[in-house]
Amino acid sequence: MKYRAVIFDLGGVVFGSPLHAIRRYELANGIEENFVNRLVVSAGPAGSWQRMERGELVMGPEFFAAFDRDVEAADPAVAERFSAEDMMAAIAEESMARPQMVEALRRLRAEGYTVAALTNNWVSEEEREPKDAEEAAMRAEVRALFHDYVESSVVGLRKPDPAIYELACGRLGVEPREAVFLDDIGSNLKTARALGMTTIKVDDPDEALAELWRTLES
Repeated sequence: MKYRAVIFDLGGVVFGSPLHAIRRYELANGIEENFVNRLVVSAGPAGSWQRMERGELVMGPEFFAAFDRDVEAADPAVAERFSAEDMMAAIAEESMARPQMVEALRRLRAEGYTVAALTNNWVSEEEREPKDAEEAAMRAEVRALFHDYVESSVVGLRKPDPAIYELACGRLGVEPREAVFLDDIGSNLKTARALGMTTIKVDDPDEALAELWRTLES
């Protein structure tokens, strides 16, 4: 077996995309496309978003106020119609599991691959309750399908820092060249490739999974 492990990003891969939710929020509020993404990048490690994903800020009023200040500093005109709290609520609404990805996780385990999650995420002051029993069961099943679950807010590192990929591979007991990594963000994939991982960009989930099966069979 050429590959021993398949590592998945969560939001935008296994679950609905936060990027799509943010774009809808920008459109609904007359905000230029990719404003939020550019702000996260330009603010850098000291910005509130990256601090939240490293577990240094809890997603709640403290983060909302800090991110709103980041927006104000970047563009006061945008700040007049922007609310970090409303944006994060929009992201939460997008967080349903994609059935085809859940089935892929089951198949990978059945075929003997190690599967792991490698995600930039955050700790919420108040965790969103599942909307119904079906969602709760799906969340629990998805978590249980992973052999390991590497979360930026827990380990204090975030993609694309090479250290978090090395940590994930080390915890799985594989070399980077033995792993396939799926993510929806190019900069995250770039670091993985530089370390020797085989990467798949997830734009369309079905197309990405077709590429995954071809890769594993090659």
